[in-house]
Amino acid sequence: MRRLFTILAIIASFLAISLAVLPASNLAIIPSVLALVFGLLAFYFSKKTGQVKKIIQFTFFLTIMALAITTYKAVFTKTEVADTKALEATEIKSEEDAIKELEGIDADEFDMDATEIEDL
Repeated sequence: MRRLFTILAIIASFLAISLAVLPASNLAIIPSVLALVFGLLAFYFSKKTGQVKKIIQFTFFLTIMALAITTYKAVFTKTEVADTKALEATEIKSEEDAIKELEGIDADEFDMDATEIEDL
């Protein structure tokens, strides 16, 4: 049981630290909590047998670092909305260009028979 919980704690802590550095760092909270739970269980079982390993302490360290990075990014990162007027103007211009392009196409040029469509 000790080995199983140690492996699960390592996997969860590495997942937490990798999610913490991504832009959606709030997702790192779930594997961090799981890593803490698995680490505590592994620590309990290793203490019971008298074999406390350094790897369990390393998983605690990684988990605390992931939580620290996640907390820092949640507190100090401001979400700013960019100027949407320029984006809307570009969208309207591209829509007008597409309409002009479609108006210039003659539908008779693409006169296909039903047999030609079936062949495709």
